[in-house]
Amino acid sequence: MGDLSHTDPALTNQTVDLLQQMIRNACVNDGTVASGEEVRNSDLLQTYLEGPGVQVERFESEPGRRSMVARIEGTDPAAPKLCLMGHTDVVPVNPDGWSRDPFGGELVDGEVWGRGAVDMLNLTSSMAVAFRHIAESGFRPKGDLIYFGVADEEAGGTYGAKWMAEHHWDAIACDYVLTEFGGMPTHTPQGTKLTLAAGEKGLGWRRLTVRGTPGHGSMPLGTDNALLKAAEIVRRIGEYRPAPRLTEMWQHQVSTLTVDDETREALLDPARVYDTVAGMSSPGLARHLHACSHTTFSPNVVAGGNKTNIIPDRVEIEIDIRTAPGDPTAVDEHLRAALGDLFDEVEIEHLHDDPASFSPTNTPMWQLLGELMAKAHPGAPLIPSLIVGATDARFFRHKGAVAYGAGLFSDRVNSSDFMLRFHGNDERVDIDSLALTTQLWIDIVKNLGDAVAS
Repeated sequence: MGDLSHTDPALTNQTVDLLQQMIRNACVNDGTVASGEEVRNSDLLQTYLEGPGVQVERFESEPGRRSMVARIEGTDPAAPKLCLMGHTDVVPVNPDGWSRDPFGGELVDGEVWGRGAVDMLNLTSSMAVAFRHIAESGFRPKGDLIYFGVADEEAGGTYGAKWMAEHHWDAIACDYVLTEFGGMPTHTPQGTKLTLAAGEKGLGWRRLTVRGTPGHGSMPLGTDNALLKAAEIVRRIGEYRPAPRLTEMWQHQVSTLTVDDETREALLDPARVYDTVAGMSSPGLARHLHACSHTTFSPNVVAGGNKTNIIPDRVEIEIDIRTAPGDPTAVDEHLRAALGDLFDEVEIEHLHDDPASFSPTNTPMWQLLGELMAKAHPGAPLIPSLIVGATDARFFRHKGAVAYGAGLFSDRVNSSDFMLRFHGNDERVDIDSLALTTQLWIDIVKNLGDAVAS
């Protein structure tokens, strides 16, 4: 289960209760400006955290898209500032795939069920409980302690962390930020290891507009059909194979895999890694390893055409492109290589452009996290991992802060099953993990000053 002896059951109960309330607020972000309504969770957190010694500010980028910042002022203005950042929005859900109400926040067999239980309201709630405990205990950290309950993470941060970094950076400026995702015990041939996210891939989302010439659908011979061109573009993107990027984080990841020596060697060989990953028996593992070692291209949205009997003159293709750390090739140059002669047939619109980011691991915070997380999993070392999606950590890294995806999960958690719960059906988190994570934040705040000083 992980050693729970140093956790406080009363604080765990608070985390469970707050998590249930946040789930039930159903701050569903479908990517439109009017969705999210994170004001519900923002107000909940403000009410929970307000009290003596706590400064609270509210920031609303658009109506209903509210983020909140709480602060405990440190005793030393020159000491490093720490931000605990959790997003308050969740992705949409199809209730038909669930065994229980996705927004019921039910507690069943030691697990809290609901959309956001894993991504990432478990961390957002545990951070808030730890923050309030610190405030009520009268403990003053050396550097400022900031709690950032942020909107719009699930749609790229446009109305949340990105907007705050551009317009209100002083409110959230820090030296260290802890957010999603880490602390998962992974059983390896060398024993249990704990993954901690130290980097993430970049975003290079593109919309390609393909033009054609309209005409009557009854006479298609030799016509300039935009949909046919778009189909060939999608096919070429699907077949495109960029060079792998086998970074130090990739080497750490390979060390956690239970594979034979020949497979391990092949995974570290740029000439063999793609075929080795593609040939793995587990499709889920293969997809994840491919994403960790390559810049990826996924055409996910196609829109165009007017009527069944009209040859389309315009088709749009939206592509989710994730750039690997250290990839020297610009996104549009990748597209040029993939499309060949069709590259000049498309108009390219940049939807998101965020480079891959990575924080160093030779920091006092990394060392402290390793020491504190070993309380729950004795002897388990930290290994840096790469997030293949995107988190709000990138906005802090771009400002010079050290950002890690942290947390602390119990042995009840099977990493493969747990990863399937992200944006998936029957999302849930166990109480033991909530207890461990809540205590982790408290321990970090109380020990960071000494760790930095040493």
